Amino acid sequence: MEAPSLSGCSDSFDFSKYASHVEDYDPILYVGRVSAVSGLEILSCGPCAKIGEICTIKLPDGQELLSEVVGFDGTTVKLTAFGSTEGIEAGCEVVGSGSPLHVPVGTALLGRTIDAAGRPCDGRGALVPDGYYPALASPPDPMTRQPVERRITTGVRSIDALLTAGKGQRLGIFAGSGVGKSTLLSMIARNTDADVNVIGLIGERGREVLDFINRDLGEEGLKRSVVVVATSDQPSICRLRAAYVCTAVAEYFRDQGKDVMLMLDSVTRFAQAQREIGLANGEPPAQKGYPPSVFDMIPKLLERAGTNDKGTITAFYTVLVDGDDMNEPIADKVRGTLDGHIVLNRKLAQAYHYPAVDVLQSISRLSKRVSGEMTRRAAGRIRELMAVYQNNAQMINAGIYQKGNSAEIDEAIDKYYDIESFLKQEEYDACPMNETLDRLSALSGVAIPEAEYVENPAAGLQSTAQIADARAKPAQEQESEPTA
Repeated sequence: MEAPSLSGCSDSFDFSKYASHVEDYDPILYVGRVSAVSGLEILSCGPCAKIGEICTIKLPDGQELLSEVVGFDGTTVKLTAFGSTEGIEAGCEVVGSGSPLHVPVGTALLGRTIDAAGRPCDGRGALVPDGYYPALASPPDPMTRQPVERRITTGVRSIDALLTAGKGQRLGIFAGSGVGKSTLLSMIARNTDADVNVIGLIGERGREVLDFINRDLGEEGLKRSVVVVATSDQPSICRLRAAYVCTAVAEYFRDQGKDVMLMLDSVTRFAQAQREIGLANGEPPAQKGYPPSVFDMIPKLLERAGTNDKGTITAFYTVLVDGDDMNEPIADKVRGTLDGHIVLNRKLAQAYHYPAVDVLQSISRLSKRVSGEMTRRAAGRIRELMAVYQNNAQMINAGIYQKGNSAEIDEAIDKYYDIESFLKQEEYDACPMNETLDRLSALSGVAIPEAEYVENPAAGLQSTAQIADARAKPAQEQESEPTA
């Protein structure tokens, strides 16, 4: 039988997209064999691979286990598995993929939950991605990053009013265990005006995953969110790579021109995962047992967020501080890398002051860039009154201070409960930016002009109609939401 001719087809069919795949494809599979399993490490003779390459270990029962190359010792390849090492035998075949971990990306990820390898884990079927992004990537070129000039709304009054964040800013949330980090993240995820949320739950308890998705995030919040999960019982490589996966997903949406809200909980567990891998790989321990690779990886991960020449990634990274010590090595490294830090105070949480944001211990380094002049004055006045009360709290509470001795202290006492009421906020109490600024103005006694109600007050507006639209938009959006 004569083979069909392809002559004349080249004019009507474009082979270029197939040709590009063929050019990048390596038809030779590099294969090795498992020689030993030592703790977290799998040792194999071969394959010919490079650091970070994804390999597949073929188990005797026919199943396959993903692993990643983490080191070498002569001709021995050291791998870490994305799963349990049970069932691995000496001589199991190890097949190199020839490439590092790539993450499926696209609008199909919205509303979905994926694992540390980018695979769906929510029982809602397979993903149909628009493409793939490398999990490990370089930060944007600092010479092409766009400046942070626009304000972002979090829906949390204490942040929006006194610690104002900009689109493309990176902030840390520092707190001990049980002080309200995850709850604060859920408030931001539900109420932010960002286009897309990407949320990484790194090392969380298994119980908390569905609680966060169903109760904290909710159906409306999930619709515009991508959740990446690596629970505390999963191998250290899963907890490590999950942080890179959610950053890669955020980078995809940023490259589409979106304003992305990236929330990673927590950097501490990411660092602990690398500590386990590094120590198992023979690295010497340094500060508090963390090997040097940890302090090299943290800025490389955090610097990938921010702006580029297309869109923005506003990032909130939580840091679990040991014993509420704000100067422990991981907290100190993260604080020096980011553009601001939000400290949650255990004493405030114990007094049922939620969110337990310690405003005087927190700072947003870019708040002056994204706030108008009168807004800055109003916020500054509130901080001054809070500082005056805190500095004299012992004398006031002991009854030593007599009213009338200081006008500044008198005003701080008179406004103390109003300021406390302003800073306290129920978990499901959404507060749009225009309402926050109205209350800030009334509380501080500083009149905030209409032009400062927009997301970029420094640029101003062209017409009074735009000002009216800017103030009316949050209220209209709130009215359009279906009631529970």
